[in-house]
Amino acid sequence: MFTIQDVSRRSGLSEPTVRYYEQVGLIGPIRRDESSGHRRYDEADLHTLESLACLRATGVGIEDMRVYEANRARGRAAAAEQRDLLLRHAERIEAEIAAQHVRLEYLRVKAALWEARDRRDAAAEAAAVERTMEVITRLEVVR
Repeated sequence: MFTIQDVSRRSGLSEPTVRYYEQVGLIGPIRRDESSGHRRYDEADLHTLESLACLRATGVGIEDMRVYEANRARGRAAAAEQRDLLLRHAERIEAEIAAQHVRLEYLRVKAALWEARDRRDAAAEAAAVERTMEVITRLEVVR
């Protein structure tokens, strides 16, 4: 049996988050020590919390965590649903990465513009302005 401090440390989730996950039904019900009333977690609870911590780290929300846990309990019968849920989140992360690449490119071309201005290089400045305008059109798409 594990204390809340143990599962917090092992899962990487804060104690308030562990309590919240119990409150919203992602884990539990959690057994209580008869004499102290403190929560006592077993290996299965710890495994669930570690899984939820991984999902949380990838930006999966509470509702999809619920679906994931329900599917996990169903096992192979829910394999396709589980795959689709995870791939949907992978696509979301890919879109976020693409958006971050555009933002990064914008910052770099703007820095190049100011570098050209600092050097008083009119040709480089004109090229940087043109490149900046190209990136801005893609930047607006990712907003």
